Amino acid sequence: MSTVREGLPEGRYGRSADERADRTLKIVGSVLGAGLLALVGWIGWDYVAGKDVSAEVIKFQVVSDSEVKVHLEVRKEASVIGVCTLISQDEGHGEVGRADFTFAQEQSRIDELVTLKTTGRATMIELVGCQAAGSAG
Repeated sequence: MSTVREGLPEGRYGRSADERADRTLKIVGSVLGAGLLALVGWIGWDYVAGKDVSAEVIKFQVVSDSEVKVHLEVRKEASVIGVCTLISQDEGHGEVGRADFTFAQEQSRIDELVTLKTTGRATMIELVGCQAAGSAG
């Protein structure tokens, strides 16, 4: 007759090494997950709320080989002077115009038609970005 060996009595010798390792992994994973979530939230908040000036190209019209009219909608704090940079490209994607436009109006939303001078016929306008006057970057 063969004897079957039984395991250790439950609860008599505490947790096994596997149970301790599982618990440690759960704690470390929870802490790292919470930290990552906080970091992503902070980066998102800084990206959205950290912009003093933002703008959007509503439409543009090529007037001639040397001029483009661009309708911009600028959003900023009323006390901030905003500067937006526009570039224009030709059919071959070469840059034919670049200019900074300043918005000093004491309003938080500005619709304005600006004129961008070009060295050739533009086929595309790109808003490079906007920032508060005097800020770096």
